[in-house]
Amino acid sequence: MANVSFVEGVLTGSIQSSTSVLYAALGEVILERAGIVNLGVEGSMLMGAVTGFMVTKETGSPLLGLAAAALMGGLFNLILGYLVISRKANQLASGLALMFCGLGLSALIGKPYVGQLITGLNPMPVPFLADLPFLGRILFQHDLLIYAMLPLAGLVWWVLFHTRWGLSLRAVGESVTVAYAAGLRPAMLQYQAVFAGGVLAGLGGAHLSLAFAQTWSEGMTSGRGFIAVALVIFAAWHPLRAVLGALLFGGALAFQLQLQARGAGISPFLLDMLPYLLTLGVLLFLRQGRRNAMPEGLKAVFEGTS
Repeated sequence: MANVSFVEGVLTGSIQSSTSVLYAALGEVILERAGIVNLGVEGSMLMGAVTGFMVTKETGSPLLGLAAAALMGGLFNLILGYLVISRKANQLASGLALMFCGLGLSALIGKPYVGQLITGLNPMPVPFLADLPFLGRILFQHDLLIYAMLPLAGLVWWVLFHTRWGLSLRAVGESVTVAYAAGLRPAMLQYQAVFAGGVLAGLGGAHLSLAFAQTWSEGMTSGRGFIAVALVIFAAWHPLRAVLGALLFGGALAFQLQLQARGAGISPFLLDMLPYLLTLGVLLFLRQGRRNAMPEGLKAVFEGTS
């Protein structure tokens, strides 16, 4: 019985812990398909988390909090868009600057709310299915954002690969020059991608503050933004594969939490490292294959080629 409880806890925690990372990773897939790398995902997530919490706390409406978090994430990302699209600044340096800006700004505006509690996105059990033994708790007793993550991944896949806008966006990510020659407007498409990526990152951050913890604390994303960037490489820039990567990270996080809760004789510092070590290990083994799937436009960012 104890083993069943442990497995159930890990699987349930995997889904809950993977949600914020998956939203951010889907947003980063859109950005990188447009030829832009955003290392500032962490900052956008934090701004979404603090804004969503503040609005929910003041209005009592978590749905308004979600909307505010999404809008803040999109607007905050536009700073990166202006720097790298309009001003042609270095993408990696600009992303890091955005991350530090989000880290400091979210801590500043969220200081009065540290430690406060809200009634946020509570679980919404699915009638009948939630009562199923074992699977009921794992799959059918979650909040709105968790239920929406798989449909959202499917929607991003469909938009990128089965719509004219998605085809145009991917063309820009392969070659801005060729896209411009084909009559497209690369800058406009990239700005749209930057905003959409920020919206999803903001929602990912909001899930942490409105559903997962229902409180606000400084730096509560704990590196999830960087994990989201890594998952894009793991997923070979494909939104559906990002689901698997997010679940693996969430599973590792839930596994170490379950071990700590059961008093495992392992240093908690080593257990805290487990999800990130898993991410590094996966990237190490999949490096060559994922490199071949990289949009051509990103090679100039990472390798300095033209």
